[in-house]
Amino acid sequence: MSAHCQVTGRVPGFGNTVSHSHRRTRRRWNPNIQTKTYYLPSEGRRIKLRISTTGIKVVDRDGIEAVVARLRRQGTKI
Repeated sequence: MSAHCQVTGRVPGFGNTVSHSHRRTRRRWNPNIQTKTYYLPSEGRRIKLRISTTGIKVVDRDGIEAVVARLRRQGTKI
């Protein structure tokens, strides 16, 4: 899935666009996905993550080492 956050797991939301005449058409709300590169000091290399802006705040709060450890516990290859 292209619009999927690796850290928070956010995925698109689905619903309807309702026009003035009250006709409904399907639409989706994509999370704000950014490609961000982080440096892992413990491994001496850079990693590239596709994360939402909320995921960027989680990395700023917890630190990249803790987030990478959590992702590896979940079985994500980084």
